[in-house]
Amino acid sequence: MKTITSRDNPGVKRLHGLATSARDRRQHGQTLLDGPHLVAAALDAGWPLWELVVSDHGLASAEIASLLERCAVLPVTHLTDPLFAHVSPVDAPSGLLAVIDLPAPLAAQCFEESLLVLDGVQDAGNLGTILRTAAAAGLADVLLTAGCAQAWSPRVLRAGMGGHFRLRIHEHVEVGRALRGYPHPILATGLGADTRELYQADLRGPVAWLFGAEGRGVSPEVAALATGTVMIPMPGAVESLNVAAAAAVCLFEQVRQRRSAGESM
Repeated sequence: MKTITSRDNPGVKRLHGLATSARDRRQHGQTLLDGPHLVAAALDAGWPLWELVVSDHGLASAEIASLLERCAVLPVTHLTDPLFAHVSPVDAPSGLLAVIDLPAPLAAQCFEESLLVLDGVQDAGNLGTILRTAAAAGLADVLLTAGCAQAWSPRVLRAGMGGHFRLRIHEHVEVGRALRGYPHPILATGLGADTRELYQADLRGPVAWLFGAEGRGVSPEVAALATGTVMIPMPGAVESLNVAAAAAVCLFEQVRQRRSAGESM
């Protein structure tokens, strides 16, 4: 274990860049996992780690000490608490960071099973929560348009709570091309003359779900791909649901229907 105490250290500057800059993450091809839960989730999924970074506070944690033992072959960098806070991507540092490679772009493919399309979802918390929900619901593929937040940024990873490691995440997708020939319903949420209540829709088969940005919703180009529209009934006096909440309601209604029918996603 090596100890660093200076902000001028090149390694500290690299970590700070990975925490704060999408450009630096692309340049280095790496990103940061923050916290023992996320590091453990990566290890459980067999995701390769390249380096661990621990603070004074982290060294005093039994949970973090256990993870350091589990990763005994990895290089470990020790930072003082103030220096760790400087490189941490979150406001309340956990005491442990891990460096991982950004995944290589996925090859284009023909989709046959249920999947999720996110169009311009820019809030890191919402995006990470949706990815966690998709993984929990048993989906394998999530498609992100170019307007979405960077899926592998530290804040999205933290909100995803390990869901990233159970998904195939396709970024910067041209959705019209990706869904060309998709043989199952493509559903958006919304209002309109042909809209059905979510709970009246038959969701037992595969579905491509379309969800849009906070506030503006799905873009006209992506909305035009929908073969149907469903509405989440809301008896309360609110206009709409947060996009992460709406995605959770839809995906788990599909889970409910498919479990009742003895099927899987």
